[in-house]
Amino acid sequence: MDHSGHHGMMMDMPPFTLGRGLEFSGDPFFMIGCLLGLALYGWAVVRLWRRGDKWPIGRVVAFFLGVATIWLVMCTKLNDYGMVMFSVHMVQHMVISMLSPILLLLGAPVTLTLRALPAAGRGRTGPRELLVKLLHSRYMRIITHPAFTIPLFIASLYGLYFTPIFDFLMESRAGHIAMMVHFLAVGLVFFWPIMGVDPGPHRPGYVMRMLELFAGMPFHAFFGIALMMATEPMIGTYRHPMASLGIDALDDQKAGGGIAWAFSEIPSVLVLLALVYQWYRSEQRQAKRSDRAEERNGDQELAAYNAYLASLQARGR
Repeated sequence: MDHSGHHGMMMDMPPFTLGRGLEFSGDPFFMIGCLLGLALYGWAVVRLWRRGDKWPIGRVVAFFLGVATIWLVMCTKLNDYGMVMFSVHMVQHMVISMLSPILLLLGAPVTLTLRALPAAGRGRTGPRELLVKLLHSRYMRIITHPAFTIPLFIASLYGLYFTPIFDFLMESRAGHIAMMVHFLAVGLVFFWPIMGVDPGPHRPGYVMRMLELFAGMPFHAFFGIALMMATEPMIGTYRHPMASLGIDALDDQKAGGGIAWAFSEIPSVLVLLALVYQWYRSEQRQAKRSDRAEERNGDQELAAYNAYLASLQARGR
């Protein structure tokens, strides 16, 4: 898309008027989504607390931070700049596809929903039963399997940015929203089985989770390097930046590539720390279970030995 026709009009208009005369600002679709997500999560937590059940405050903080990251990149002026600067758009993409999903999943929203929703009763089907059915469905097994999630994660970069699809989506508000929702959804299905906080059909061991994580991350780095090494602008939408921005399209693309490359490391470290912590907690729980089992077995052995001594004493009499 060529924005050159807008250069002389910049002083007389709101921050940015883009594409076919569409004015973009903080996106109302994401504003409503964020507020609704916070309200539902808060309702579920309060419901548990009133019932006397505990819900870790750390999970609440993680979920709220996840929503806050989406709000930051989609519901502020950052969204305006993301429409005309590739580097800012790449910040949006990386945050909403890699940082936001990790934080949201650490909030364990599926587990919270299952605990908050009431059971419909024997022979009945309510929202809770439908969710359980969905979690165990063939569809969910497919979309959370690494054979699906890893190629999807990679294709969302190369198949979108290096084809005309990206420019087509950027021409309208609906296309832009659809693209960002797609990034968020891809991040959620990719990290869901890896994080392993919520129940799901695909629950690999800790070593496999780490392998899944590192199978996808290098492609982000290669994508960033490809943008940084390019000798001309590769994304049509950002090929002719507004003069008032005072930026060079190629330099801006290289900055965006650097952001994509750097961001592939940050979530890897976050997820790795979470996995190591979960693994440690799991080993501790297993050790406690073993200790309790040994204590029970020890009590049984002691009782059996006492019974044996009593039987010997009875024979002696």
